[in-house]
Amino acid sequence: MVPETQATHRRRGDRKVVGPFTVRHIWSLAAAMGVVGFLLLALNTPLVGGPRPSLPVPGASFYPVGSPIVGLQPGDQAPELEGTANGQTIGLTDLDGNPIRLADLRGKVVWINFWASWCPPCQEETPILRDVYAELRDDGLELIAVSVQESTVDDVRRYADTYDLDYTIGFDATSAIFHTYRAFGLPTQLFIDREGVIRHVVLGPVTHDEARDLLESMLAEG
Repeated sequence: MVPETQATHRRRGDRKVVGPFTVRHIWSLAAAMGVVGFLLLALNTPLVGGPRPSLPVPGASFYPVGSPIVGLQPGDQAPELEGTANGQTIGLTDLDGNPIRLADLRGKVVWINFWASWCPPCQEETPILRDVYAELRDDGLELIAVSVQESTVDDVRRYADTYDLDYTIGFDATSAIFHTYRAFGLPTQLFIDREGVIRHVVLGPVTHDEARDLLESMLAEG
């Protein structure tokens, strides 16, 4: 077989294969696309050891109602109890339609509990909320139980009447406040100090002793 000469190889590279483009043009384009692809991959690949946001780790009885997200953290200023739905700002109201504002509770330790009457771990936790609130309310504790994903206010009112709940219950009809607090399951609990700063976040139910320990240390700060 006669060896291929350099001129023959050059002629093949100059042969037109697609319109005005030669084999050499196509190979050059492919090489350029490969370089661009490599650069894009490098730019979008996190550096090893770089900071990455970590997802929260719920407790065993946590009832997810959405995809896990990074929520509010201890040290964050607690947002007001309002959110946006259908382009409108919606504030939290109690079962009688009265507004509930976190700003009005400044100076008190606030325990916010996102829950639902149909949620099994929330049901099991109800007596704990009722008892701990009764024990610490005179020391400056305010408990706000925010019901989410309920059908009607009357359903929540019947639940509250059945179990003789005398702490504040908010009705988050659109889950706007639930989303403001970046929650994704029930119960989600936030313990807020007298300055409105989140001190503890618990995903899942708490025991009576756990709740008292957290709250008594915050109440003792005066």
